[in-house]
Amino acid sequence: MERIIAVDISGRHRHNSRYLMVCAAVSLSVSGGHVKQIHGVNIKPFVSDNPPEVVDVVQMIERTVEGMEGVTIVAEEGDFFNQPEWLSNSMFTASFKYPESLSERMGIEIAHHISLSSRNLLLDPQSWELIKDNL
Repeated sequence: MERIIAVDISGRHRHNSRYLMVCAAVSLSVSGGHVKQIHGVNIKPFVSDNPPEVVDVVQMIERTVEGMEGVTIVAEEGDFFNQPEWLSNSMFTASFKYPESLSERMGIEIAHHISLSSRNLLLDPQSWELIKDNL
């Protein structure tokens, strides 16, 4: 069984003149083609006036995974503008790789759903419901 931190960033496109991004990191144990256990989730929002570059992506990921337990950070190649894995890996202080197994891809899919839904929640002021006394 391998312990990884699967990561995804949503919102790397301009929204009302700014880049409003949410990075989600999921610490999980994987084996073969299965996710065995989810140990924890971290979510962190980021804002920028400029489009993110590779070094920004690395910084967002490292700040999001702070305090999480996992041996290797795993993220999609597209999050690093399709840079070769050795180049992306060289910018991290922790071990990093692109997904190789089905279970690693499943971990990234979980992180993607978390980052996307979190970003959508933050952007929608209509999502806040008032709690009434008689509920």
